[in-house]
Amino acid sequence: MHPDSLNSVEVIPTLHPMFAERVRARKNSPCGEIWQILDSVYDPELPGLTLWDLGVLQDVKHTNDIVNVVITPTYSGCPAVDAMSEDAKKALNSAGYQQVEVEVVLTPAWNTDMISPAGRQQLKALHIAPPSKNDTINCPVCHSNKTQVLSEFGSTACKAMYRCDQCMEVFDYFKPL
Repeated sequence: MHPDSLNSVEVIPTLHPMFAERVRARKNSPCGEIWQILDSVYDPELPGLTLWDLGVLQDVKHTNDIVNVVITPTYSGCPAVDAMSEDAKKALNSAGYQQVEVEVVLTPAWNTDMISPAGRQQLKALHIAPPSKNDTINCPVCHSNKTQVLSEFGSTACKAMYRCDQCMEVFDYFKPL
């Protein structure tokens, strides 16, 4: 059965515990307005995917007129981390927060379980197969599971390149970590 043919009554939404913990921490944060501003900051390499939905935005604190934003890069050598930091600062500066510090932390280490359900959907919309814990990689275009790896290295280090045997589309697969 095609996933789009399931009605919402049959599907029980679940969140990975790692993502659920991030949601809980955000909901309990006294910095709700700052979180909302940061929801306008997108990953520079994945259009339409926010830092929150990608899972790199970890925490926000506001103390003594200083906003501290904590991000965890997808991997320690991620070239986009500087752009992410600058974009977060610009968004907060534009909203009136003039003293903004972005802290890049490597623990907890980022992993694909931190990607939100909306982030996984956005990856599909970009024709990138979201991470899978099993060996089945579904085509983000036609949803076929008849796919094959072309290269373990895709457009970025965190992706592999696949081709769908059904529709012949070549696509990136976001590797699970």
